[in-house]
Amino acid sequence: MPQISPAEFYALPLRVHTFLAGVPLHDVWAVDLPRPREPVTLAEFHPLERQDRVGGLPGPARALLRLRLFLGRIFRLEAEPKGAGATSFAARLTPEDRGRSSVEAGTPNGLFRVVYCFENELLLELHNRTAHAAAVSALAGTADGYRFYFAVYVAKASWITPVYMALIDPFRRWIVYPAMLKNIRATWLEFVSSGNEAPQR
Repeated sequence: MPQISPAEFYALPLRVHTFLAGVPLHDVWAVDLPRPREPVTLAEFHPLERQDRVGGLPGPARALLRLRLFLGRIFRLEAEPKGAGATSFAARLTPEDRGRSSVEAGTPNGLFRVVYCFENELLLELHNRTAHAAAVSALAGTADGYRFYFAVYVAKASWITPVYMALIDPFRRWIVYPAMLKNIRATWLEFVSSGNEAPQR
C-alpha cells in the first residue's frame, strides 16, 4: 500500500486539482484492487470505507488514533477556530459542484465533514486548532481492476500546524495509513466476493 508520487495523482482527471488550487498536497497513497464481476463506483463503495475506521484497524494503529483523540479532547484540539465557516473549502463549491454531489456539503463523516461526493471522488474536510486539512478518496480504473487513491492536503491553521504535522507524520506514514489502506483492500475483497453487495457487519 505505497505512498506514491504526486505526479501520478495529478495525472488523474479529478475536480480536486483545481478545486483545492493553492492548498498544499501533503502526500498521496494508493492501493490496487481486483476488478469485481460488475463495474463499481466509489459512490457505491465509499459507504463501506466510512465504517468505523478506528475499530477496524490493527491494534497499534487503533491505539495511536485513540491516543490522539484522547489528547485532542483534553487539550481541545478538535475545536474549530473562529470564522471556520467562512474559510471552509465548501465555500469554493460552484452550483455545478453542488448539483453533481450526492451528499450535501457539511454532512458529518466521523471527525470530518463532506465537501462533495461525486461518482468516483470524495472530498472531506477537517478544520481544528491543529490544521485545516482535506482528505480525498478517488477510484480509478486500471488494466487489472481499480486503484484507490487517498490524498491529504494541509493548509496552515496556525503556528501549531507545521509542528503538529512533523510530530505525527512518522506514525501516520508508517503505521496508520498503511493499516487503513490494508483495511480498505480487505473490505473491497469482501465486497467483491459478496457480488458487489455491502457485507453485513
